[in-house]
Amino acid sequence: MTPNTRGALFMIGSMCAFTFNDALMKMLSGNLPLAQAVFLRGVVTSLLILALIRARRLPLRPRLDGRDRWFLILRSAAEVGAAYFFLTALFNMPIANASAILQALPLSVTLAGALFLGQPVGWRRLSAITVGFAGVMLIVRPGLEGFTVFSLYALASVVCVTARDILSRMISATVPTLTVALVNAVWVGGAFGIASLFTDWQPLDPVTAVTLCGASVFLVGGYFFAVAAMRSGEIAVVAPFRYTSLLAAMILGIVLFSEVPDTLTLAGAAIVVATGLYTFWRERKLA
Repeated sequence: MTPNTRGALFMIGSMCAFTFNDALMKMLSGNLPLAQAVFLRGVVTSLLILALIRARRLPLRPRLDGRDRWFLILRSAAEVGAAYFFLTALFNMPIANASAILQALPLSVTLAGALFLGQPVGWRRLSAITVGFAGVMLIVRPGLEGFTVFSLYALASVVCVTARDILSRMISATVPTLTVALVNAVWVGGAFGIASLFTDWQPLDPVTAVTLCGASVFLVGGYFFAVAAMRSGEIAVVAPFRYTSLLAAMILGIVLFSEVPDTLTLAGAAIVVATGLYTFWRERKLA
């Protein structure tokens, strides 16, 4: 398996895990304040990652040079910013519009990789990303009336996620992926923990607690696969598979919420799948 294929599979795993996490967190929205839910999820996620580190007998505090330490700090700060900006946008504008803006990520990450890391970006790969973006637009079909000042928050989250992914690539390969994921979970959980001090906490019933633990499990997978994806292969190959998140969300909508997609949505999904298959085919041909 080539590094590009590994990176693509890691990205698919990451997007599916994050989408399942989002679905479970959405189920909690009527029971818990956002800050409390994200903080408690962060605590459980951190404990799960710690257990994995122990199970794999990795050092809890690996030796980091000054460069990697700063990259880890900056990456975690970007993750906190991404969570804050996107969640704020999501709660104040139509979800289709917020999702549409976020789908600029494959383009922004690819271009940032070419600009800051010297990653190769051929016209075929850039065309595949652009065609995939067109398919995404068919799925979400954002309305111009929904774009407000909170659209700038969604754009800010795109900038933060782009920075996070580029910094993931810049961290030395000697730093364990689980260590990066742990630092990420602690920073996000800690930031929302501070925010939760200013909200009224709600008691946890058994169903809410189980849902929260399930979201934490998927978040561990999302963190781990996201870091692994950006450390494997070329960014221009890996980036288009971010569109998997919309396909996963569409399937979850059918299964959990009985939301049957219309013809345009299915056409957009077919385009996204086609661009992914083309990228896989192109990678195998180059290999």
